[in-house]
Parts: sequence; C-alpha cells; structure tokens
Amino acid sequence: MPELPEVEIVRQSLDKKIKQKKVKKIIVRNRNLRIKIPLNFTSTMKNQKIIKVDRFSKFIILHLSSGKFCLFHLGMSGTIHIISKKKKNLFSNSSFYNSPSLPKKHNHVEIIFDDIKVVYNDPRRFGFFQILNNSNFLKKRLAHFGPEPFQSQFNLNYVSSFLEKKKKNIKNFLLDQNFVSGIGNIYASEILFFCKINPNKKAYLINKKDLKKIILNSRRVLMNAIKKGGSTIRDFKNTSGKKGNFQKDFRVYDRYGLRCKRQNCKGIILKKVISNRSSFFCNLCQN
Repeated sequence: MPELPEVEIVRQSLDKKIKQKKVKKIIVRNRNLRIKIPLNFTSTMKNQKIIKVDRFSKFIILHLSSGKFCLFHLGMSGTIHIISKKKKNLFSNSSFYNSPSLPKKHNHVEIIFDDIKVVYNDPRRFGFFQILNNSNFLKKRLAHFGPEPFQSQFNLNYVSSFLEKKKKNIKNFLLDQNFVSGIGNIYASEILFFCKINPNKKAYLINKKDLKKIILNSRRVLMNAIKKGGSTIRDFKNTSGKKGNFQKDFRVYDRYGLRCKRQNCKGIILKKVISNRSSFFCNLCQN
C-alpha cells in the first residue's frame, strides 16, 4: 500500500500537471470500488477547474472551483497515471508502485483535460472516490483521523496522553490512523529503528524521552522519504523520470538476517510478525 511519502509524490505530480485546468470529460468504467463511485460523480466533476491538489494522510483532495471537493484514496494497489495527449508517455505512473506505464486492464476512472488525462488504475479495487459538498463535510469526513506527524498537534502532550496506560505495542500504535495519520508498515519499522525501540514494546512503558524521539524521527524519516521520491520496491521511474530511492536507505525493513547498519552495532536484523504484518528490528540496539 502506498504510504504518506508515496501519496505526497502523487499529490505533487498532480498539482504540477492539473492545477488550474478544467475537467472536460469524465469516464467511469467501474463504479464498484471499496466505496461505490457516486452516481453524480461525472456531473459534479465535469467543467470544474482544479483549484489545487491537497493531501491529508493517504488521501488526495482535489479542490474544485464549485467549492466542492473530490477526495480519493489509492487503497492497496491503486495508481494514478498521467497521460499526455501530445506525446507518448514512456513512464506514466505518478508514483512508484506496480506498472511504470499505463496497464491495459483495471483502468476504472479517467479525468480528461485539454492536453492530458488522469487515469486511476486499481487491480484490487480497494481505493475509492468521494464528492464532499463543502469544507465542513470534508472536515467531518477526516475528523476521526489522528494528526499527521508533521502537524503541531502531534506533540509530546498529545502522544503521552494518548499512550498513557495503553498495553498495546508501539508498532501497532504507529500504524493506528486514529493515533497518527499516514504512517504505514515500512516507515513504522524505520522510525522505531532510529528511536532504538523494540516494535513489540508496550506503549505505556515508553518514557517521555523516547516519546520525543518517536515524534522527531517520524517527521525525519517521512521527510527524507518524500525528498527521495518514496520507496520503489520495483526499480522504475515515475512521470518525471525520477526513481524512488528511499529503499536504498532502509535500515531494517526487508533486511532480515543482515547486519545492523548502525555504527558500532554488531546486531542482526530480525523479523517478527506483529498483527499480521512483518516487523523488522535489530536484535541488539532495539532490544
């Protein structure tokens, strides 16, 4: 599943390509996504200018000239492809997941502009599109999510009060979107490595000094991943011809059995399944 850095790369690509452009046509080939595409989706989107492309957590938000919003989520396998009408795209994927060029199957939605079109491809159909009529509906839609790591609300008072007396392990909390939004499995493992915290440690046992490290390293790891274009599990380029290079910086994720990269640490990276997800950590410096 694309995590916050990968979704931010999609947002940046879309904002660069479609901001201030008018939607000429909408094609919906399959309404049956995780949430059915609303019947008024085509009529609501057509002839609308995209004022800007925003993001919260793993959601992309299109600000429409009518004052309405189109919110969508890529789900497990969704990708956004940007296709130019004037030249053939060698790489159309706006991020770095699945096919670098537009697949022939599973193209469920097309948003067509004068010179380009945006295609939503999703083999597993866990993504969705929603129309929200105003900013109050948008705020209400996202109200149950926790703050992003970059937001000022994600501070020591918030984190310590939320985790107080909680016996669930800290890895699960980093994946809990009600606690903090946007962190997925890859980055949770990386964050805990930099904090020297075992992913299975119970949240209430973590002291304030280490909670500060979690806040700091959540921001640091995600920002570094955004700067490096996200994580490319398969090696290919996005629409800008850039590769996602953060996977080269993985300290623990997908490094089972290898030596720890921390200076002067002789530990080995272990793998443990926590809540049906693989967690990677050093057996010495995260003990």
